[in-house]
Amino acid sequence: MKICFVISDLNKEYAGTTVVMIKKAFERGHETFVMEVGGFNFVHGSAVDIRSKKVPKSLKYNTANDFLSQLKSDTVKWKTFSSDELDVLFVRNNPTEEPMNRHWAEHSGLAFARAIQQQGVLVLNDANAMAHSFIDKMYFEELPIDIKPKSVITRDKQVILDFWKASKKNIVLKPLEGSGGQSIYLMGKDKPNFEQIVNSLLDKGYVIAQEFLPGVSKGDVRVLLMNGKILEKDGELGLIRRVNSDKDEFRSNLALGGRAEKAELTPEIERIVALTGPKLIRDGFFFVGLDVVDDKLIEINCMSPGGLAYTEEIGLPDFTDTVIESIERKIEYKKLNKNELSNTELATME
Repeated sequence: MKICFVISDLNKEYAGTTVVMIKKAFERGHETFVMEVGGFNFVHGSAVDIRSKKVPKSLKYNTANDFLSQLKSDTVKWKTFSSDELDVLFVRNNPTEEPMNRHWAEHSGLAFARAIQQQGVLVLNDANAMAHSFIDKMYFEELPIDIKPKSVITRDKQVILDFWKASKKNIVLKPLEGSGGQSIYLMGKDKPNFEQIVNSLLDKGYVIAQEFLPGVSKGDVRVLLMNGKILEKDGELGLIRRVNSDKDEFRSNLALGGRAEKAELTPEIERIVALTGPKLIRDGFFFVGLDVVDDKLIEINCMSPGGLAYTEEIGLPDFTDTVIESIERKIEYKKLNKNELSNTELATME
């Protein structure tokens, strides 16, 4: 199988979920490529060309960091080839993490992925689904109301203030577009710096105000879903508790210093997955991250969920085998069905 992973910027990439998946695909004997979101070339009437690095068979490494370092080096050359030679394009760049000077990168990856999908290459997650959920907090609002905290999305400061009062003066404020725990604020009873915080968020666009869940003080659980079900290997589940870095920090993102721990499956998580999974399957989402606090789903990551790089450290299996094996089966299904299955169907077939 020929598989290409789309990332934002190779020089800024770290040995996280995407890198361990690239490494595993290579180790399973596949022709494995990595490209940046700025590496597409389009000419009308032709297949999209992609500028990428192919992981060389001679690559020597001991760890994921070694693997990435070798891939970044000038000894592995950038080359351009036609995307119609690919079996799979795995889109892993996160548009919401792009800086302002790379505004062009936010939508371009999905646009080119859609064109490549139309050529017949399997795109994961489904490109149309990712385009639909580009603002993942709006996609989140399509999910059943009883598994989510109360919230309001607005650009009206008075609406935010009214929601704060109605929510016992305890809410979380964050930009509608964004991720990684950045620009998220807890607004308590004292309402400190309200004007400054709200104005700074409104400068970025729409604001989502969400009721504060006290259980977040114990961290949240990242639920890794594949094909609409909890990722599983050897009887272990892809459930990672992310614990806050200190008692005064309500955000538990690993990128902000949060600590990863093994988590247990609860009836509440089972219910959230049962109510969320069918929609994800219908829409064509292969690999998704859910963030859960107690019985509430607080966020959904459809673009580039992380967590796989931490699993072995906390006593869980290396799930990357399971993910790549699933992709291998999809390519086999595609061949057996003579390319008659849609990308959406293939994306979530087990």
